[in-house]
Amino acid sequence: MNVTNSDYTLDIDTCCEQVTKVRHSIQGNEPHIFTDIYRADVNMAIWQRPLSSTLSDSVSIFLTEKPRFKASMTVSPQSVLESISESLGAEMHELSENIAELVEMFCCLFELKRVGLRLTVVDSAMCPKFHVDNVPCRLITTFQGVGTEWLPHQVADREKLGRGSNGKSDSESGIYQNKNDIQQLNCGDVALLKGEHWEGNEQAGLVHRSPALTSDERRLILTLDFSY
Repeated sequence: MNVTNSDYTLDIDTCCEQVTKVRHSIQGNEPHIFTDIYRADVNMAIWQRPLSSTLSDSVSIFLTEKPRFKASMTVSPQSVLESISESLGAEMHELSENIAELVEMFCCLFELKRVGLRLTVVDSAMCPKFHVDNVPCRLITTFQGVGTEWLPHQVADREKLGRGSNGKSDSESGIYQNKNDIQQLNCGDVALLKGEHWEGNEQAGLVHRSPALTSDERRLILTLDFSY
């Protein structure tokens, strides 16, 4: 139904659909939780997993030796292990195998032949303000350091995203009302973040940001994106 006057035309059905959209996060300690990302009411699926002590130790040494490491590549399940091993070095075989497993899961889940992979060491917040991703879905995990922060759909004021913040910080813009509303992934957690380009998820992409870091903190972050 449309309502029209001399100043505007408003599609009430569309407006109501956006207002009444319900989205939840869901989490579990097994990777099959990822299949729930296909539920219309889910915009984040989290596999809560601990990292092995050997992996954590090797990553810590790696960050000390290569504090500016960055890798970006397009890979397939067949090519990822060789490609990432070449980039990381033979001594990081456990991390390479871990990443290859995630690529295989991501491709299988979404029936993709290849993905865009980024593995980056950061010492500051890459995306310090809350935002949504203009992608169908993104995988993110932190191998060292604090995890990504996010807001539950029902508490985020989406009108304060981007230009709607009027240049104010998140704490001043009103995008959230209570600091306790801010949620955070644990190091090792693997999350699927549904974005704005997932069909039917417009105006409901997960609102998230990079965490603030102290001067001596570093994170090692992996992201996977669709590549067609």
